[in-house]
Amino acid sequence: MKKLILIILLSLCGTMCFAQRADLRKGNRHFAKEEYAEADISYRKGLLKDSTDMAAKYNLANTLYREGNYDEAKKLLTYDYEAIKDNPLAPQIFFNLGNIAIAQEDWNAAVEAYSKCLMLTPDDIQAKENYTYARYHLQNQDQNQNGDGENNQDQDNQDQNQDQNKDNQDKDQQDQNQNQDQQNQNKGQGQQKPQPVELSPQQAQQLLQAIQEKERETQDKVDKEKAAALQSKQKEKNW
Repeated sequence: MKKLILIILLSLCGTMCFAQRADLRKGNRHFAKEEYAEADISYRKGLLKDSTDMAAKYNLANTLYREGNYDEAKKLLTYDYEAIKDNPLAPQIFFNLGNIAIAQEDWNAAVEAYSKCLMLTPDDIQAKENYTYARYHLQNQDQNQNGDGENNQDQDNQDQNQDQNKDNQDKDQQDQNQNQDQQNQNKGQGQQKPQPVELSPQQAQQLLQAIQEKERETQDKVDKEKAAALQSKQKEKNW
């Protein structure tokens, strides 16, 4: 009886393993055709049958990376270095973790991931190039952060100097205004107010006649211009 149960369990295990491999192969075919949504479904079906399968997790993480789902892909590939360093997939896992970190511009994590990859495969040229790229950006990031702190301090000092200069300018302007007011006051005291000019009755009459004569000349000129314009319009209409 026990032997029969063992045979049945082995048969079920074999059937499930075969079904899982079928899901993975189907997912690989979709992945090769860049059908990432379909590949995602197939790999998840395989993981439902064996949630510990590292290859299935690795393949699903690659699919999620192509879909832009970096956070979930990172979770699937997060392993302890000592726990998986002897697994054949370990170098590729850490390499892909570095790629995910670059996509998220997490340069520190990228440097760490590529370092682990290079500890396992020191001759991986692409891992070396990516490590150099990530380290370059990490150094620039650190320099920029330090530079921002110095710039903020310089800006504070500059603002303080500007405030002090403004206070001095305001004081100088106030002194200048006071001096100008004093000068104007002294100037006003030294000058006499202009006296109005008084006209005799004869001069007033002559001025009035001149103004009236000027108005008549202007009115005659306007009347002549109106007559000429009216005559011109009539010619145009009769034509």
